This record gives sequence, structure tokens and C-alpha cells, in this order.
Amino acid sequence: MKLDKKCMLLYGVTDRAWTQNQTLTMQVEKALKGGVTCIQLREKELDDKEFLLLAYEIKILCNQYGVPFIINDNVSIAIECGADGIHVGQHDMKSLKVKEMIGDHMILGVSVQTVNQALDAEKNGAHYLGVGAVFSTSTKLNADDVNHSVLKEICEAVSIPVVAIGGINKHNILELSGTKVDGVALVSAIFASRNIEEECKELLELSMKMVKG
Repeated sequence: MKLDKKCMLLYGVTDRAWTQNQTLTMQVEKALKGGVTCIQLREKELDDKEFLLLAYEIKILCNQYGVPFIINDNVSIAIECGADGIHVGQHDMKSLKVKEMIGDHMILGVSVQTVNQALDAEKNGAHYLGVGAVFSTSTKLNADDVNHSVLKEICEAVSIPVVAIGGINKHNILELSGTKVDGVALVSAIFASRNIEEECKELLELSMKMVKG
């Protein structure tokens, strides 16, 4: 499978911390209307039954908007709901094992922090890489920082798309210009916004500008 790098331009990663009086599904639809190019459902608190029901709901929305739907970490949920892909970190199930489980018809994303990790992930069948944290972030407190020179080295070392993640927002996104990254993955910058749809429109424009830079 060859993943279109344009899917990385504005990659939304969910977090129910900011739903307030909305449902996560409502927030995701607003993000999709605003131009999000990929959605990852990241859920650490729900049991498998609730997670699966939520996955089905969001998968339907992503299908309607023609956007890839990725599950974070939980391979069995990704397979059962028919997600477009699965994303795993360095401390989750090894990418080679995940690849054996999902076969050739599902997208595999892997989080990396070094060139060696990136090369290993590509060798083991990853279709794209998530690199970060490129800025300090309150979303994932245990995330290791990746400086922008290393981000650029990773982008130059692999032939698959690379998305930057970690502390990115509309005020610092253009600082990533010139790193050769294919897009940005955002959590709070999208889902903590008071107007998700309009925020995504602005973020998409900035990401496109960043990639061209």
C-alpha cells in the first residue's frame, strides 16, 4: 500500500478531555468539515466494547469525508472495526508483529524519535512515521523531545511520509518549514479549540504553507 502524503497535512488525534457538552463524534465531524486530512482515534480509558462502538461511529464519518481512519495502539479494535490503519509507538507492540497481524491492506503508522528507529520502522513495513515531540507538550508528558534538525534527518532518510507531532499549534507550525515534513499531527490545537471547524481551516492553510517552505 502506498499512502498519499497529502493525508498527513492535517492529522487530527482525538482526546476526550475537551469534549465538555459535545460528544467526541461531534467534534470529529467539525474537524472533518474544517479540512482535517486524517483522523486517529486515541483512547486509553474506554473498555474494548465502548472503544469499538466509538470506533464504528467515527469510521462512518471518516468514510463520508474520504479521510483515512486510524486506531491508536489497539490492533484488535482496528481489525474488528475495519479501520484504515493502526498507529503504534516504540513502547507498544513491535511494528513487525503488527504488520504480520494486519497484512497488506491496512495502513501502519509508527512513532519514532531517531533516524535508526525510522529506518527500522520503514524496513518493517510502516507506511508513515510520526515524529515528536517537536515542541513541548502537555498532552503526552512522557514524550521525548526531537529537535528540528533530527526531524529533517529523519525526513531525508526515509521514503515514506513523515508527520510531526507534539505541541504544534498555529503560532509555531511555520517554525517547521524547511524540515521536509509532510504535515502535522495535532491534538489540543484542534480539539480544545472553541471553533474546531474554523480552526482546522486555518491550520490546514498553515500546514500547506509549511510544507511548501
